[in-house]
Amino acid sequence: MKELLYKVVKNDLQYRFYCRRLEGLINQPYRNQFQNDQIDLLTVLVERYESEYVVKQDLDPIQLLRSLMKANYVRPVDLVRILNCSKGLVSDILNYKRGLSKESIRILSAHFKLRQEALNRPYALQEKKKKRIKATA
Repeated sequence: MKELLYKVVKNDLQYRFYCRRLEGLINQPYRNQFQNDQIDLLTVLVERYESEYVVKQDLDPIQLLRSLMKANYVRPVDLVRILNCSKGLVSDILNYKRGLSKESIRILSAHFKLRQEALNRPYALQEKKKKRIKATA
């Protein structure tokens, strides 16, 4: 009896492996029907695992982003490349100084393979401190 090619995702290691496999299949310029079927199946398995274990509603979008970064070994410098932006912008986003733009949400949801709604929720930003100007006499 043949062993199944893919099984229900039961742990984080298997989840990351399937995500990498899915990304590899998606990035192939030419695919046959078997590969398209694998993409469909892996998408269902990954989304099921994410809905149960990864995407937690009690996390705000930045906490979720940080947990996805940790789970996928993505560093802030990697986000600079992924989002095609400056280190300062990534720092501001991760430190609640700037919100996620629609484009950033779209890119991150595609990269981490989750629904945009998970990152497109309201969360509080830090208030900017006003600079004091010294009066000279």
